[in-house]
Amino acid sequence: MSPAPRSLVLDLFGDYLRYTGQEVRLGHMTELLGAFDVAPATVRMTLSRLRREDWFTTRRVGRETVYRLSDEMLSLLEQGRRRIFAPPPGSWDRTWTMLIYGLAESERSGRDELRRTLAWHGFGQMATSTWLAPGDRRAEIEAATAELLDGDLVERTDVFTCAARDTEHDRALAARCWDLPALAAEYQEFVDANAALAAHPEKLEGTAALVARTELISTYRHFPFKDPRLPPDLCPDGWPGQRAWELFTQTHAALGPAARAHVASVLQTDVPEPPAVA
Repeated sequence: MSPAPRSLVLDLFGDYLRYTGQEVRLGHMTELLGAFDVAPATVRMTLSRLRREDWFTTRRVGRETVYRLSDEMLSLLEQGRRRIFAPPPGSWDRTWTMLIYGLAESERSGRDELRRTLAWHGFGQMATSTWLAPGDRRAEIEAATAELLDGDLVERTDVFTCAARDTEHDRALAARCWDLPALAAEYQEFVDANAALAAHPEKLEGTAALVARTELISTYRHFPFKDPRLPPDLCPDGWPGQRAWELFTQTHAALGPAARAHVASVLQTDVPEPPAVA
């Protein structure tokens, strides 16, 4: 199933349009999304909604509207790109970061937002108010909670580093905090579904390359926000996450020249290759 139009807009800006000046004419976006069978009326409606959500600012060039990516969305795309393309972790010093919070039932809104933030940063729920992540992530999660919560609520969150008894206990904690079999099954499904594409990406050109590359990243980009990025010592035997990352990054790169050439032909301007993720 093709991605939703708003997801397609996100992916097109993430891979191409933000490197050509952060803006696009309505007519060009309509042509690009037409490759995914998105009707012109749907393109206009989608972009208008996203403008109201502050994804874009707009200006007029003659009779045509030009949509410019907001600075906030540009920052979010950059954060997302670093997360999506980051390689799997390597060695580990057996340090855990633990966060414990004390928010009352009446503070459900803040508590739920905190839980979403913790999950986004790779924390898993160990107990009702206790969350765990591998590695020393104190600075990262303290900055995130300070931005999310007001001063009183921040004072009721405590962050520690700790260590378990041994590697066997570490693996047991990981199995307790995350549904690793379900995630492994999703990774394997991704690998199986894209094996044929990965074998011969050079055969695709034009719109076919753009569609295949966009659908590839649209499918894969959800994994880094589900995967706690466990070090190899904590992963179950035969973990397919490494294979999925390699297939994604290699195939995405192989499809890049043909996909960028097609976008460039629509925009009538060069589309540079994005810088590598450090």
